[in-house]
Amino acid sequence: MEGIIITVITITIIIFTANSVCQAPPIAPSHLILTVMLGGSLGGGGCSRPYLRPRPSEGGLWGGLFHSIFSTTAPDYDRSQWLNEKFKLGLDFPNLPYLIDGAHKITQSNAILRYIARKHNLCGETEEEKIRVDILENQAMDTSNEMARVCYSPDFEKLKPEYVKAIPDKMKLYSQFLGKRPWFAGEKLTYVDFLVYDILDLHRIFEPTSLDTFPNLKEFMARFEGLKKISAYMKSSRFLPHPVYTKIATWGNK
Repeated sequence: MEGIIITVITITIIIFTANSVCQAPPIAPSHLILTVMLGGSLGGGGCSRPYLRPRPSEGGLWGGLFHSIFSTTAPDYDRSQWLNEKFKLGLDFPNLPYLIDGAHKITQSNAILRYIARKHNLCGETEEEKIRVDILENQAMDTSNEMARVCYSPDFEKLKPEYVKAIPDKMKLYSQFLGKRPWFAGEKLTYVDFLVYDILDLHRIFEPTSLDTFPNLKEFMARFEGLKKISAYMKSSRFLPHPVYTKIATWGNK
């Protein structure tokens, strides 16, 4: 999978190391980035300092995402900047995004996500928790893809009523899965809580009443937004609640 939420076709690159100067403008749609919790940025807030320590890390992302949203302010990246480096990095499957952390060279966004989560013990501890994490990661991906198909479709206005009608049933499943737990895997935060927050927030923006009949989901959202680093991030100038999709989307592009 080439993107946690969507694949950006226009591929250019943003490269950063411990000593680099960030060239990308800050971007933080409602889908929060896991690394906000871990002291740095990969993809959601431009680039400041690498989130993996103590060794310098290097990462590459699609510049197309930045250009699609910041068409008048983004740096002038071009495809050649990526193509000139693509096969020189020692990546098994050269692609964007990528992460180089010491001897580890990783492509594919979910592989990068899981690597970061493992390093910070955010994958669940018991077998039951790990199973719940695996299930929910894939469920969140399915829901995300379903919503994106509607929001990027030229027939959006025709598809929207049917999708809105189906939202309660979708949210009911997430509500039942969460139950009385504080977090979706159990008592402790895991990386899938970030993925599900994204899904629920997108639906809340799409249809403001989406969570109204699910108190535990609303409590989960408030609990997540109340996390110290997340709260600080959402109050900062780096956080931009819109747009949630790129300019080629029919909905969520502004």
